Amino acid sequence: MEHLDAGHNLARWLMRNDQDAEDVIQESCMKAMRGFDSFRGGDFRAWFLTIVRNTSFTWLHRDRNSPRSAAELSTEDTAEVAADIQTYDPQEIAIRAADAELVRRAIAALPVALRETVVLREMEGLSYKEIGKITGIPIGTVMSRLARGRKLLQETLMTNDQLPPEAAREGKR
Repeated sequence: MEHLDAGHNLARWLMRNDQDAEDVIQESCMKAMRGFDSFRGGDFRAWFLTIVRNTSFTWLHRDRNSPRSAAELSTEDTAEVAADIQTYDPQEIAIRAADAELVRRAIAALPVALRETVVLREMEGLSYKEIGKITGIPIGTVMSRLARGRKLLQETLMTNDQLPPEAAREGKR
């Protein structure tokens, strides 16, 4: 249960839809319970995130021809900005919210292989070794994908591209 949040975070970024992410997590939990006998010890988090990743890709492969509508995007995807009473500045809050939305769209626009690597490293704090284990790729490839993902994010954010919502949804740049 302690790794459920990490699994949900990964599923949400891969699925780009909260409802599908919830379904993926539910299915992943069922698979983990059914397959717990196959767990050989070691890093449970990496084992569970591997199940979440594989389940997400199975769902994406199954649904890749079904377009997602803007109405399916969750309100949880919108930036929430907290301000304490002493530093309340509506203009600053609006700027931070716009920046957070730009970063979210830039991450969403990354190709899936780069996006999953960036999410696992930067948001979940996993090591290169753990990411390699989860994704089934060598550490060198993890480092390469992470470098390319960071570079694309930097280019997007430095040029202050205002990615259209449909590009963010479809992963186009």
